[in-house]
Amino acid sequence: MIRQLRQWITLRSIRHKLMAASVACLLVPAVLTLLIYNSLTQEAVKRQAISNAQDSLLLVSGSVTNLMKSMLTIANYIQVNSDLNAYFKMIVFGSQEADPYRKFTETSRVIQQLDSLTVVGEKSYVTVLLANGTYFTNYSTSDYNPLSMQSEPWFEKLKGLKNFESYWIGSSPTVFQYDKAENPYQISVARTLRLDSSAIYGYVVVTMMENQFNQMFNRLSAGQKVMLIDGNNRILSSADTSSIGKVFPYAGERTGQTRSAIVPVDGKPYLITEQPISFNDWRLVSMQPYKEAIVNISSIFNRVFVFQIVSFVGFLLLLLALLRAFTKPLMRLGKVTSAVQRGNLNVRSGIRGQDEIGRLGFLFDQMLDRVQEMIAEISETQTRKRKAELKMLQAQIHPHFLFNVLNSIRMKVIRRGDPESGKMIGSLSKLLRMTISREEDDICLHEELDLISHYVDLMNMRQKEPVRLALDIETEALLVRVPRFILQPIVENALIHGLNRKAGTIRIAAAPAGGALRLTVEDDGCGMDKDRLESLNRKLNGPAAGDSARFAKEGGPGAGGASAGGEFSGFGLLNVVERMKMLCGDEFRMEVQSRPGEGTAVCLTIPYREGEHHV
Repeated sequence: MIRQLRQWITLRSIRHKLMAASVACLLVPAVLTLLIYNSLTQEAVKRQAISNAQDSLLLVSGSVTNLMKSMLTIANYIQVNSDLNAYFKMIVFGSQEADPYRKFTETSRVIQQLDSLTVVGEKSYVTVLLANGTYFTNYSTSDYNPLSMQSEPWFEKLKGLKNFESYWIGSSPTVFQYDKAENPYQISVARTLRLDSSAIYGYVVVTMMENQFNQMFNRLSAGQKVMLIDGNNRILSSADTSSIGKVFPYAGERTGQTRSAIVPVDGKPYLITEQPISFNDWRLVSMQPYKEAIVNISSIFNRVFVFQIVSFVGFLLLLLALLRAFTKPLMRLGKVTSAVQRGNLNVRSGIRGQDEIGRLGFLFDQMLDRVQEMIAEISETQTRKRKAELKMLQAQIHPHFLFNVLNSIRMKVIRRGDPESGKMIGSLSKLLRMTISREEDDICLHEELDLISHYVDLMNMRQKEPVRLALDIETEALLVRVPRFILQPIVENALIHGLNRKAGTIRIAAAPAGGALRLTVEDDGCGMDKDRLESLNRKLNGPAAGDSARFAKEGGPGAGGASAGGEFSGFGLLNVVERMKMLCGDEFRMEVQSRPGEGTAVCLTIPYREGEHHV
C-alpha cells in the first residue's frame, strides 16, 4: 500500500502534488479543529442545557414554594392567633352550656376570619377540627364532612407533630364534591393545636387542589415535563394526572442539592433535573428530551459550524484555483519540454514574467534558440569536415605517388652503380614518409631519433665534411612519447650555426629525471659569448608568441633553417618553446649552455603526462 502510494506521488504532476499538499495542510488542521470544536461544543452545550433546565426549574420552584408558603401562612395564623385559640380552648375545655347567641356570634366570627384568609391569593380549603368533634371550615360541609378526616390513614400521624411542625399530605383524591370533577387530586398540610402541657386540643388542615400546582409547570417550554415527587419518589403533581401516585423510576438519591443528569429513557437520552423543596423532603423534577433541551443552543453552534465548513470549502476552492493559475505556466513548460524530447525544436513556451517561472520560460526559450544555433554550427562543421576528409583522401594520392617514384629512382641509381645517391634518395624517402604520412602528433622517442638520423645523413651528403651523430639514450626513455619534430629544429641549429657546416659531433642524450624527460642536444662547435647567451635564454624563457617571428628575421640562433634559405624545416628554438608550452604548460623548460670555442648544449625538461611515461 505504501509502495503504491509512493508510486502515485511520483507519477503525479507538480500541480497535483501542490494541490494534495495544500489540501492536506488545510484539511488536517481543519478536521482536528472541527473535532476539538465539536467536543468542546458538546460539553458547552451540555453545560448550558443543564444551566437552562436548572434556571427554569428554579423559577417553578419559586412559584411552588410561594404556593406552599401561603398554605403554611394560613396554618401559622390560626396556630398563633390568641383570640381564635382562646375561643377554641373554651369550646373544648369550657362549659357546654354556653350562651347560644354568643356561641353563634363567635362561630360566625371564626368563619369570617377563615374566609378572610383565603380571599386574597390562591383558593384554599381550611379546616379546624377540635378534639371534641367541633369543626370550623371556609367551605360548605355539604361538600365534605370534616369529621371524615379522622378516618384517614395520615390522621394518626399528626399526633407525633411538635410545636410548629407540619405534616404534608401528598396527593390524594379530592374529597370536595364540587371540585372533584375538575380537580381529581388535592394536596394538604396539617398542624396540631396544643396546650402548654403539649396536649392536643385541635387540628388545622389547609388543602389546595393539585391543579393549582401543575398549572405552574405549564409555563415552561414545550417538551419539558415537570412533576412534584415525595421522598419515596411518588409523583404528587404532574400535568399528566394519570401518572399521579406512581413511582418516578429515574429520580436520583436525595442530596438536598440541585442536580442534573442525562438518563436514557426508552433508548433516548433525557435531561433530568431535580430541585429540592425547603419545607419537606419533596422535590421538583423536570424531564426533557436532551435533543430538545439543546435544540436552541445547538442551532447556534450548528450555524457557526456550517459557516466554518462553507468558509473552508470556499477558501479551499479558491486556493485550488490559485494553484491552478500559478502552475499553469509550469504545465505549459512541461508540455513544451515533452515536445522538445520528441525532437521538435521549433516549439517555444512563450512564458514571460517577473517571477521565477517567467524567467525560467524565457531562459528555456533562449536555450532552445542556442541549441538550434549550435546544431546548425555543428552541421556546418561536419559538412566542412567531410569535405576536408575528402580532400585529404584525394591528397594522399600524391605522397604515395611521390614515394613510389622516389623508390623507383633509388633502384635505378643503385643499379647504375651510384649507391651513395641511392642512399640519399632512400633517406629522403623515409624522411618524407615520416613527415607527410604520419597523422599522430606524438611519437616514441626512438622514432624521433630515427627521423633525426635520416635528417643528419641527408645534411652530410650536402656538406663537404660529415657530421657524426652520437646517441646516449637510456632504455626507459626510448618508449617515451614526444611531439614530432621536437629535436629536428635544435639539430638543425647545431649543424648550421654551431658547427657552421663543418665536421664535428652532435651528441643527443635522454634520461628520466623525477617525473620528466631530460633531453640534451650538444655540439662541439664555436659556441657563443656570454651576452648573446643571456639574451637568448631571456627570449626562450619569456618572450610572447609573436616575438618568434621578429627574432627569426634577426638571423639569430632561433631562426633555424630560415638562414639556410629553403632548408627542409622552418622551425626555430622559439617555435619549439611556444609549441611545447602550449602542450605541456609552464612546467616545460629549455635552457641553453655555451662557451666560446667549446660548443653549445640545449637542455629540455619535458614533464610526463598523466598515465605512463608519455609527454
